[in-house]
Amino acid sequence: MIERPLDLDAVQAFIRVAELGSFTRAAEAMRTTQAAVSLKLKRLEDRLGCRLVERTPRYVQLSAHGEAFLDHARELLEAHQRALGVFAASRQRLTIGISDHVAGPELPALIARMNAQDPQLLIEIRIGSSGDLLQSFDRRELDTAIVRLHAGRNDGEILAEEKFGWFAAPGWQHRTGEPLPLATLAEPCGVRALAGQLLDAAAVPWTEIFVGGGVAAVSAAVMAGLGVAALAPRMVPFGAVDVGPRLGLPDLPRLPVLLHSRVKGGRAREALAALSAAFRGAVRG
Repeated sequence: MIERPLDLDAVQAFIRVAELGSFTRAAEAMRTTQAAVSLKLKRLEDRLGCRLVERTPRYVQLSAHGEAFLDHARELLEAHQRALGVFAASRQRLTIGISDHVAGPELPALIARMNAQDPQLLIEIRIGSSGDLLQSFDRRELDTAIVRLHAGRNDGEILAEEKFGWFAAPGWQHRTGEPLPLATLAEPCGVRALAGQLLDAAAVPWTEIFVGGGVAAVSAAVMAGLGVAALAPRMVPFGAVDVGPRLGLPDLPRLPVLLHSRVKGGRAREALAALSAAFRGAVRG
């Protein structure tokens, strides 16, 4: 008797649920509905004769059978992609610009997920300021840009909204009577401009004490005790503290992360959908 083959779409749904820990995010990555993902997974479980995922209202977790099957599932999809690659004339290229205020420590894992989605896709990542990246996108030098909200633009798809705070090194103290020392990114930077506007509106004297060419440099200045920086919590080194409440600084709003893309379909769009879904999960924490 010939065994009925596994449904590759169902296998992919299982992998996405396992990697993203959520049926909702898996559906976003596959550009389908949560109900469709649940149905694919149920059919796969019925075909294998065991439960792969334990579901509760609060979490999604692989069963022992699911843990055992995950590596085999990945190998199956990779073999499928290699088989398709035999007939590809050349690698498709996807050029993505990501704002330095957005990229974060999760970037290697997010790129790995894109590669797992399509190992034959040539991915080029450029890091820069939101303003510069949007100009490159408008000049068609980038296929996609993932940036912070930029003044004068009302286009783009909102991926997530992220909390910001006023971070400083543990034990750092503001000297009474002196302007608030700020570590910022170089212009143009929307977060820098917003921080200055909010401090001015609250009548908080401030001065730039350090200007960095990237978030890593700004974070280093903060941890060196130079001053305070407006950053997302996931971007700061372990141990940094939000001193905003203690110093009575104005609340920073949740800032959106926007996706600008002219990729409409095909392999690149599928990889980009996987990146977007994983990125939503990273930003939402």
